[in-house]
Formats: sequence, C-alpha cells, structure tokens
Amino acid sequence: MPPRRRVDVAAGEEALGVWRAAGPGGDVPRATVATAVRYSLEELATLAPGRSVEVRVPPYGAVQCIEGPRHTRGTPTNVVETDARTWLQLVTGTLAWAEAEASGAVRSSGIRADLAAYLPMGSLRG
Repeated sequence: MPPRRRVDVAAGEEALGVWRAAGPGGDVPRATVATAVRYSLEELATLAPGRSVEVRVPPYGAVQCIEGPRHTRGTPTNVVETDARTWLQLVTGTLAWAEAEASGAVRSSGIRADLAAYLPMGSLRG
C-alpha cells in the first residue's frame, strides 16, 4: 500500500518548479523549500516502497522506503541524511549521488542506504 500523501501533488510540483527556477543558490522562501522537500520525499517513498531505509532531510521531513528488513524501533541500520539543498539537487539531477557522498554532503550508513538507483527521480527532473 502506498504511503498516505501529506503534500498536495500540484503544490509539490509548483514548489519544486520555484526551487528549480531559482537554482541551488537561489533565494527561495523556507515554506517553498519545505513543500518541495516533503513532496520529493513522498515521491521517493512511492517510487521505492518499503521500510528498510530511512531518508532524513532535517528539519523538513523523513521517510522510510526501499524493500528489505523492516525497521521498527530505535535507530535504523540503513539511514541517509542530508540538507534540503543537497536533497533537491539529487532529486532533480543537478548533483550525482556519488559526488554528494564523496563530498560529505550526504551521510549514509547501512548496506541498503545507496540511493543512486533512485536518484535523480525521473518525474521530478528539470
């Protein structure tokens, strides 16, 4: 069963469009960034359903995704964490997963925490 949507698809697409138009260094209102991040996290959870990896983009949101052993309590063994700017760059294809990991912009742990197969998300590319 797909996760419940919290962000309206139209609002998410609009926020992502505003972020894309401004560019990674652009001045985008915090609420718009929050909507774009939450929307793209929900898209990832839909694209890669499951509960074995937790993807965190503080302070905006987190989702569990990718098939495998289910995480239920405590700190998950497979975690990906990054900031909003890096996350949106990964989602839209302006930054490669390997480059983000090598630079330390993405912190990941666990054998399933490699999101290279899911990013960039085709439907969200610019």
